Amino acid sequence: MSTAEVKPTQAEQDGRLAHLILDGDGPLWLQIRRAISRPILSGAWRPGSRVPAELALTEWFQTSRMTVAKAMQSLANEGVVERRRKIGTVVSALAGERPVFEIWDTAEIVRRRDAVYGYELLSCAFVGDSPEDRALLGVERSVQIIRMTCLHTADGRPFQVEDRLINVDAAPQITCQPLETMGPGSWLIAHVPWTQAEHAISAHEADGRLAKLLDVREGAACLLVERRTWNGEQPVTLARLWQSGAEHRLVGRFEPSAQPA
Repeated sequence: MSTAEVKPTQAEQDGRLAHLILDGDGPLWLQIRRAISRPILSGAWRPGSRVPAELALTEWFQTSRMTVAKAMQSLANEGVVERRRKIGTVVSALAGERPVFEIWDTAEIVRRRDAVYGYELLSCAFVGDSPEDRALLGVERSVQIIRMTCLHTADGRPFQVEDRLINVDAAPQITCQPLETMGPGSWLIAHVPWTQAEHAISAHEADGRLAKLLDVREGAACLLVERRTWNGEQPVTLARLWQSGAEHRLVGRFEPSAQPA
């Protein structure tokens, strides 16, 4: 066993726990993930060093073991931490090179509006020989793709139409079955690592299909967010998220990477 893998003393573990502070923003498992990732990405927790055990984290955050496990699995999927048998979870050797991202969660956006979130899978199937879809996702002809459409609602009203392509090679466990009850974004975050994301935002007029699904008049202004993710050089998914222009508001909060001179 290397010195980096020596089991921390109780005092050392308590000291690490004391630096894990929730920011109160969004689902608890995402807050826990951010709290754990901060000392890792800042270099305070070096590669090979132990991460507090899930039981200790459960007690510290006063939550369920399942919530902590979801946060830890997400970090493991992204290569920030490694789970080692008989040792526990340690900081990955490549942690400093693996950025930790968050994807906008439609369900959480709806709940923050004090509305009841709903989800319906409208269609889901493996793509046949579709050069257009393969070009959109950026994959070769031999790669299997799932194409799906789902509807997100707020208080029973249409909130967002989601058209999505998923690279099955990047998500080998994916089938249409789990997507019947869980949105694809939530499933992918929990099961598939990714390292890069791109958002493109544009305005369009609703065609007949969108007008019916969003319950707006044909030609009404709609906002389209196109989200692409990759794991290294491998495309993972392309999501097209449609919302009524009258219903949507985008808010971003940023901090400068360096103070001006």
